[in-house]
Amino acid sequence: MTATVRHFPDGDAARPYHHYDDVADQSAALVIRSYSSSFGLASRLLAKGVRQDVRNIYALVRVADEIVDAPRPEQTQAQRRSALDSLESEVATALQTGSSSNLVVHAFARTARRSGIDTALVTPFFASMRADLDCQQHSEASLTEYIYGSAEVVGLMCVHAFLADHPHRKARYDQLAPGARRLGAAFQKVNFLRDLGEDSGQLGRRYLIGIDPDKPSADAWRYWLDDIDTDLAVAAKAIPLLPNGTRVAVCTAHDIFADLSRRLRSTPPEIACRTRIRVPGPDKARIAAGAALRRGQPRTATAKSVS
Repeated sequence: MTATVRHFPDGDAARPYHHYDDVADQSAALVIRSYSSSFGLASRLLAKGVRQDVRNIYALVRVADEIVDAPRPEQTQAQRRSALDSLESEVATALQTGSSSNLVVHAFARTARRSGIDTALVTPFFASMRADLDCQQHSEASLTEYIYGSAEVVGLMCVHAFLADHPHRKARYDQLAPGARRLGAAFQKVNFLRDLGEDSGQLGRRYLIGIDPDKPSADAWRYWLDDIDTDLAVAAKAIPLLPNGTRVAVCTAHDIFADLSRRLRSTPPEIACRTRIRVPGPDKARIAAGAALRRGQPRTATAKSVS
């Protein structure tokens, strides 16, 4: 039996793992392109190297979300938990070894090892994903912990990717981390409001304290939108401090969610609970163009107080 000699792009036959790395990156890019028009648009505005790292981060987040939010009809809760545990174990191993047979995990691990993302951020993320399998209604403490693990750590992972080649990475990370956390929190809370009816009706979850999904009060609705706009205003101050090649993209994502907040505020809560509020594609393009013209300076959200 004669062995087949494989040839790889650019004459890299001696190091075929480069081809596998490329396929893993392509897989991650497919995930973000297929699942999120907003983050897909924003990621395309990142500098090339950073763009792939952010896609690799998002792809892992999306796969974990899929396990807990979109189970197969035949899956039991125990099977979903086992799948999530297996994914976390694969990630932990890949962070140590630098590779995985799971393409999305492989892509994430390469980004994580290069940029300094470790279990201090990965563990809280999986803890929040696991909470979705158990927690039906949050307390103030559990909601704070959930938002940190499900959204704020993702923002922190992105900051690590942004600063991977920065000569003063630790100092800049400490400077940017608070804004990244507030931006991640704002994104998550906006999605809580947008998905209020579905989360309650289909998944049996209640995230935001004080809002009855069956009959949301206008006062509670405004309370959470004020909270979101405060987060966005704090985050806006940090965006101009980001490295070149990232500001316009982050500003675009910020401004899309600021626009979602505005649309949620102008929609009666009882209607917003039944119809997922969206920003149309042409408006997203306009927002991205505006962010580019302002060179990444966000449109500051109105906030009653900024802290």
